[in-house]
Amino acid sequence: MNLARALGSVGGLTLASRVLALVRDTLQAAYVGASFASDAFFVAFRLPNMFRALFAEGAFSAAFIPLFNRKVAEGGGTAAGVDFAERALALLFPILVAFTALMLIAAYPITWGLSGGFERQHPSPTDFAFAVTLSRFTIPYLMLISLVSLLGGILNSLNKFWVNAAAPILLNVAMIAGLVFFHGDDAYDTARAQAISVTAGGALQLAWLVWACRRAGVHLRLRFPKLDDDVKRLLKLIVPAAAGAGAAQINLAISTALAGGLLSAGSISAIYYADRLNQLPLGMIGIGLGTILLPVVSRLLSEGREAEAMETQNRGLELALFLTLPATAAFVFAAEPIVRGLFQHGAFDAADTTRAALALSAFSIGLPSYVLVKVLTPGFYARADTKTPVRLALWSVGINLVGNLILIPLLGRYEIGQVGPPLATALASTINVASLYVTLARQGHFTLDAQVRRKVPRLAVAAALMGATLLLVTPPIDPYLTGSIVTRGLALAVLVGAGVLVYAVACFATGAFRVSDLRFLLRRRASSR
Repeated sequence: MNLARALGSVGGLTLASRVLALVRDTLQAAYVGASFASDAFFVAFRLPNMFRALFAEGAFSAAFIPLFNRKVAEGGGTAAGVDFAERALALLFPILVAFTALMLIAAYPITWGLSGGFERQHPSPTDFAFAVTLSRFTIPYLMLISLVSLLGGILNSLNKFWVNAAAPILLNVAMIAGLVFFHGDDAYDTARAQAISVTAGGALQLAWLVWACRRAGVHLRLRFPKLDDDVKRLLKLIVPAAAGAGAAQINLAISTALAGGLLSAGSISAIYYADRLNQLPLGMIGIGLGTILLPVVSRLLSEGREAEAMETQNRGLELALFLTLPATAAFVFAAEPIVRGLFQHGAFDAADTTRAALALSAFSIGLPSYVLVKVLTPGFYARADTKTPVRLALWSVGINLVGNLILIPLLGRYEIGQVGPPLATALASTINVASLYVTLARQGHFTLDAQVRRKVPRLAVAAALMGATLLLVTPPIDPYLTGSIVTRGLALAVLVGAGVLVYAVACFATGAFRVSDLRFLLRRRASSR
């Protein structure tokens, strides 16, 4: 498989989804700003985001795809894999219905736990009831996205990566429509419309995946649930995989709760906007690579091709750093102009920009590790080992919790307490990815090859040169970042374009990327056609 080409397809669609999410967040900032209403919505939205990462992008894919591929490889073909999927669905569906009902009943304590009760914001009973209502609007999305993950896992195993990658676009389309057509003069009305549009978007995603599966000849029937050996094995793998794959989301949930309890109104919103920008490269690169690597590596291992599996992961790591390091440099050195150009208009003011930019710089320190987790964990999941990642993830969660408790009050003395949660999250993720690598290496399942060891230091130098360039070009561009939408767009295009150009030149100058590499890629592209 051409890894770069597959990532281009998945990453391109994921990028389209993230760009739409950026449009959505820009509209959200203009209509709602960084206020209690926006904080309440982002707390309600945190639960679907966390559950999607824990289950849809993490646990279910990690557990289901290797087992599905094993059924196919054992000689039964696609029919055997579909039979296993039907048995999984038979047990999954009633569990999801019961779980969703329980979550709706428990919306009050769940909202309190995710927000720290908004302790520093002193909400009135009416305000907190509003936050609980928003959570009830978004909770049904959990069941919908879980069913989407089952269908998406089947399509990914059949190498139809693009279909599943396109599904999040529908969520963003629904949320943008909610903002454009149903926003009101009151921020609370707009937040309510957004919460309803989350579940509407989940319904659209499910309909899209059902249609795509039927087009691929996959027709799942709903059977009577039966706990056979295959389903028991799936359930046994799902629970630890949830925590292992979703460590970053667990850390963000902890950060959100502590920010709501220890920081002033608008802090959750500042962290959210920073995280959304941080998610742009993470979504395109990390989730894209994770989506591709897991089925590919699991298939290679099931066929006994260990060396090819390791070589695939090395190329995945190399590609991840090639694309992630410049994004890290941009967010560290040019966070404020980027936030200003995207969000500073309407209800989002200069003070909000400063708060969100500082949080973004802190988040981005851990951006390479967020992506590399997606590259390394398939090495465990493809071998049906979900316990090791969860053990390491629990250490990461503990480090994040301690880091938050130390950094929030410490940085709060300097009026930058919102930097504490993202900085603790970045530190925890860095330790997590280091632990994953060391463990895989000790098991003999992964070692960095000579090509990666040669390229990574050169990529770091190229990214540093790009960061220095951004510092130099920001002052003359900055006045144009608060103009009309066209002026802001052109100013951001110049800023990003300058960075990309310098990074490309620096990659060739340092030898991180050679002319021979370009010729090789062109030959591969021509041969693939």
